[in-house]
Amino acid sequence: MQPLRGVTVVSLEQAIAAPYASRQLADLGARVIKVERPGVGDFARAYDSRVRGLSSHFVWVNRNKESLTLDIKDPRGMSVLRTLIDDADVFIQNLAPGAAERVGLGAQALRQRDPRLIVCDVSGYGAPGPYETRKAYDLMVQSEAGLVSATGTPEEMAKVGISVSDIAAGMYAYSSVLAALLERGRTGVGTHIDVSMLESTVEWMGFPMYYAYDGAEPPPRAGAAHATIYPYGPFTAGDGKVVMMAIQNEREWKLFCERFLGRAELADHPDYATNTDRNAHRDALGAIVAGRFAELSSDAAIALLSDIPVANARVNSVSEVWEHPQLAARGRWHEVQTPAGPVASPALPGLTDFAPRMDPVPALGEHTRGILAGLGMSGDEIDDLVADGVA
Repeated sequence: MQPLRGVTVVSLEQAIAAPYASRQLADLGARVIKVERPGVGDFARAYDSRVRGLSSHFVWVNRNKESLTLDIKDPRGMSVLRTLIDDADVFIQNLAPGAAERVGLGAQALRQRDPRLIVCDVSGYGAPGPYETRKAYDLMVQSEAGLVSATGTPEEMAKVGISVSDIAAGMYAYSSVLAALLERGRTGVGTHIDVSMLESTVEWMGFPMYYAYDGAEPPPRAGAAHATIYPYGPFTAGDGKVVMMAIQNEREWKLFCERFLGRAELADHPDYATNTDRNAHRDALGAIVAGRFAELSSDAAIALLSDIPVANARVNSVSEVWEHPQLAARGRWHEVQTPAGPVASPALPGLTDFAPRMDPVPALGEHTRGILAGLGMSGDEIDDLVADGVA
């Protein structure tokens, strides 16, 4: 009994941003019909082959969906799509800028046809504007949003290691659709949602942007350390393993000096008495802290920090996350079927009163015949569309 049961989403989607939004709606019980190009499908299917021959990106964002192949450039394919949208609650698209409008699938046209329809457009930069037609891959948007300039080391900038701009846009599309469904429940009227990757990422850039407000210097790039709070970041223990730690206030600082460093007098030293002082003298203080870590194993350092307590963490490899004891204790891993067999998959964070939906990741066009038959088409009609490459 998922909370979005009975909601139908038609998504003309590709890559990550829109599929990530629709997958979360599907996780909550919505029926999501993913419209793909016959023969090739969503190009994210071919990004890599790391999951038993399937794309890691595709497996991640496409569970719980039905795959329908349609050539919407063919009038017959467009007719099928329009019929599906007529019966849908939500239509999501992230085609190239202006493409939806050119084929009659713009928000204004669709909502004139059905005022209850919620239309969600996901794009790189939004329209109108001078960047409207630019290609907007994740790295490009991270760069335009200032994220790349704020990430990395003093010597070299870096992108975030995940497709954070796609994820940000997908999250705002998802939450906006939920809000629109609530509003439609009150008014009976749908709405147009317009989400851009740039605006989503800029919203997440609040701290560095305000730190550099009115022409001030931006926070320096500090690698894995915090740019403006110290000590806050990685230290290497005597066994070579890296431990993350963070001091957030003066109470923690005093206890850290006393119980971890064994040098209580440092707490009131004029160079280290406040975070501003510690940040200004981070090289000298860093040498003291690093020296103490070098005397301890990573397990011993973590035990001491935890006893204070001071926030700390192991720097896990991506592979180690699959075995994380906290995720295991909370039962976060479930099995989802794919065309290549079952794989582990984490449940959607949040709701606990509903069993997680873990329906399969679809093969390309796996549900085409069933969906078309559900629209009243005969077997011969479906065969003709398939033979002609329309479905």
